[in-house]
Amino acid sequence: MRKAKIAVLVSGGGTNLQALLNAQEAGILQSGEISLVISNNPDAYALKRAERAGVRHLVLIGRDFEARLENILRGAGIDLVILAGFMRILSADFTARWPNRILNVHPALIPSFCGKGFYGLRVHEAALERGVKITGATVHFVNEIPDGGEIILQKAVAVLPDDTPETLQRRVMEEAEWILLPQAAELVSKGVTAS
Repeated sequence: MRKAKIAVLVSGGGTNLQALLNAQEAGILQSGEISLVISNNPDAYALKRAERAGVRHLVLIGRDFEARLENILRGAGIDLVILAGFMRILSADFTARWPNRILNVHPALIPSFCGKGFYGLRVHEAALERGVKITGATVHFVNEIPDGGEIILQKAVAVLPDDTPETLQRRVMEEAEWILLPQAAELVSKGVTAS
């Protein structure tokens, strides 16, 4: 059976990339294969994770970013793109060329604490400021609206009375993001290879 070729776009530490790599090794992600890791940050630790796993990786910065990204993805025969802590908004033109083929993990239960300006610790700060008792993570398709694409999977996580943005971020990653992202990658990869 053909496996879907996956490119993972990263900007930072790469914990979600690591969750995907671990899931691939454990056989949770079996319909897709991580073929390429691309970072818009030359100092991203995620690049070291890709190197250790033997996955082709590269840094892409500067002018004509999306045009060069498109050429790289098409040239590598990529079927599915996963944004894993990728700190750049992709344009409507770009996302329209990859309908239901770009996934993102967001550290909240969309439609809460999402959209423009809600990323990283800011999401957890907002959840704590609002006083919510439940937060979580969402994996969704990417379209022209930040965090606006169709939801694939969600998982709730309790907010504890003594949480800080940092402790809440860690719990959401461990209990939701690192579980959901590989599950969603498998689900979508299975659909890609069946079509």
